[in-house]
Amino acid sequence: MKTIKDKHKTYSYKTMKSPVGRLKLVASERGLAAILWENDDPKRVRLAPLMEDKNHPVLLEAERQLNHYFAGKLKKFSLKFDFAGTEFQKQVWRALAAIPFGETRSYGEIARQIGRPKAVRAVGAANGRNPISIIVPCHRVIGANGKLTGFAGGLETKAFLLKTESGNKHLQRRSMDAVA
Repeated sequence: MKTIKDKHKTYSYKTMKSPVGRLKLVASERGLAAILWENDDPKRVRLAPLMEDKNHPVLLEAERQLNHYFAGKLKKFSLKFDFAGTEFQKQVWRALAAIPFGETRSYGEIARQIGRPKAVRAVGAANGRNPISIIVPCHRVIGANGKLTGFAGGLETKAFLLKTESGNKHLQRRSMDAVA
């Protein structure tokens, strides 16, 4: 297999059909690097040129887990990630990954969780650049008023994912403050 390398890594991809459209799964040897939407802005997640590899083990496992998630058979993903971003972005993305299935958080709650309570807008920007959509659940972040806010996959997709996770019941919002 011929691969293309950037300064640091080699990336492989495969596409999969899903209830939210075609998804492009991207991985390195270290783990899952991205899940990109069908009409994703190419500037949102910047990775080196990609080489298609339909048999990459990380991509096959990501596809398997996503299929189980969409079928309602998986509530917790278990994949290694290979985030490409700033240390602040990675901190936000790790906080996103910790949001339990079926729950939501506000941008302010994420900012407080990472110890940067005044960085609400920066958290929003990092959330918008989350490279691993769905599995690192940026769709679980909502406005402080409880309303859906921007989402790279579109607000309809965000609503669909939240409804899928809530089991068609009203999504229970658990405040981080109640946990602390």
